[in-house]
Amino acid sequence: MKKITIAIDGHSSCGKSTMAKDLAREVGYVYVDTGAMYRSVTLFALRNGLFTEDGINEEELRRRMPEIQISFKFNSEMGRPDTYLNGELVEKDIRTMEVSNKVSPIATLGFVREAMVAQQQQMGKDKGVVMDGRDIGTTVFPDAELKIFVTASAEVRAQRRFDELKAKGMEADYDDILKNVQERDYIDSHREVSPLRKADDAIELDNSHMTIPEQKQWLLDRFNERVKG
Repeated sequence: MKKITIAIDGHSSCGKSTMAKDLAREVGYVYVDTGAMYRSVTLFALRNGLFTEDGINEEELRRRMPEIQISFKFNSEMGRPDTYLNGELVEKDIRTMEVSNKVSPIATLGFVREAMVAQQQQMGKDKGVVMDGRDIGTTVFPDAELKIFVTASAEVRAQRRFDELKAKGMEADYDDILKNVQERDYIDSHREVSPLRKADDAIELDNSHMTIPEQKQWLLDRFNERVKG
């Protein structure tokens, strides 16, 4: 069976990563969480004092981008890949609200996106990859054989994020999360470099009222159509 590249784009907290991870596990593909990559850059910037009262110290971050290497290692106990920043496991650190509130401004920077896209394209050069993010089907892999654009209402996405954080034992406030989701939608859709948009040849999925098993089956059906078509 031929290997293909699968690009899953969409709004924040709409379940892209869960769908992508499940599909990759089901069909034996490599999964890459590009959102985790931008979160890792954000964590690096926070740890190194690159956020100031005026915003981001872009000059210093640009200078230090070559220091940022992101990788993924499969966690057999959890059944998913973990994110590593320069060899350090940062999976939990990058999921905090502090990082969530800072990631969109980082992701709008052209030099950050250029560096991340280069790393992503290297990861996917041999196909057999499932990658999710904001610009996978439009910028990273415009020739991907299967492109999905996932969306859901902001309220549904905020509730999912709230439930996820509470399940991990982390502090969470629904109203703060909803505001964060709405702000990220605006920033992601209006940035100058690689704005969030549905690729012309992408299949749209509104999963507001779908269960995870239903989403999983829907995506597997689309995959089988492509590899057998």
